[in-house]
Amino acid sequence: MAEPAVPAALTRFNSEPVEQVEDVLQAINAAPRFATEVAVGRPYPDVDTLVRRVEQVSRALPWDEVAVALTAHPRIGDRVDGSSPEARSSRREQSGMTAADAALKAAVVAGNRAYEQRFHHVFLIRAAGRTAEEMLAELNRRLANDVDVERAEVTGQLAEITALRVRRLMEGGSA
Repeated sequence: MAEPAVPAALTRFNSEPVEQVEDVLQAINAAPRFATEVAVGRPYPDVDTLVRRVEQVSRALPWDEVAVALTAHPRIGDRVDGSSPEARSSRREQSGMTAADAALKAAVVAGNRAYEQRFHHVFLIRAAGRTAEEMLAELNRRLANDVDVERAEVTGQLAEITALRVRRLMEGGSA
């Protein structure tokens, strides 16, 4: 049985100069050491191995690096302008907010404000595949977390978002 072909995007990822790969990865996850740790693992034999490594590195980030990555993420429900990879990804991932009515959007804004007052950073959730109602329910649930539990949840959400973006990139889309 023949080996499955390596996708062109993975072939490029494995062969491009390290600085170029790190630039792409920084746009996906802004934590300072994330891009370097993933880039030095090249070449990856397949997309699944790369995605597992991306998740592993993301989940192992210390909180101060996760906090840096959070600065690149907009609030859930905010209109994201611009043409940067982060802006395009955020608009696509938050599409569940598009159909939300005014009352639901107002509840998300109020929830974001309460969350930021409590935890001192933006509420991060893998928005892709979730409705506005689901995101609001998670926001309200997580407001009851203590700081350590919430930091663990944020780190897990960052890993999910990062893996999703890398997989999309390897499928030939933009991160």
